[in-house]
Amino acid sequence: MTKKCIKCGFEHDENPEKFGVLICNVCIRFAPNDPEKFKEYIKEKIESENLKSFRKFSEIGRPQKNAMIAKAQKGELMARPAFGYKIESGKLIPAQNWREVEEIFEEFLNSTISLRKLSENHSFSVNGIKKILTNFTYIGKIKFNGQIHQGNHKPIVSTTLFNHVQNKLDRLNHKRNY
Repeated sequence: MTKKCIKCGFEHDENPEKFGVLICNVCIRFAPNDPEKFKEYIKEKIESENLKSFRKFSEIGRPQKNAMIAKAQKGELMARPAFGYKIESGKLIPAQNWREVEEIFEEFLNSTISLRKLSENHSFSVNGIKKILTNFTYIGKIKFNGQIHQGNHKPIVSTTLFNHVQNKLDRLNHKRNY
């Protein structure tokens, strides 16, 4: 459902609300936080066309993303801990179940088990198992924004084991595509 900004008339499905009023992401950026001043602000209309350049070149969200990139470059985690890890004192450390991660990698590599059967054996969905088998966190890396950085945490599996698993996954995907 298209929502129309009360200040400029810009229509978009994801226009947010402020003080119960629909307003676009550009107009909200300049909107006062005081309710009375906000009422005055929205009375002064502006043509949506005049804000086109701001929408096109907007850096809204850029500072946050830059901070997250900097954090990843320092080897810090961007999301919740991967299965087999926990956060303690702000650091990512192996959890009590970390050996199960190693077992999943070894079982997949050293047998002819299907991903479906492997997922059933460990109470995961097939996609959950795929995420575990392809997660760089397990070799001490942090992947964010398409980049892989050295992490500040202890790896659970060796790089060799991880790479062998990736090769096997690639072979299985290659067979499926032919």
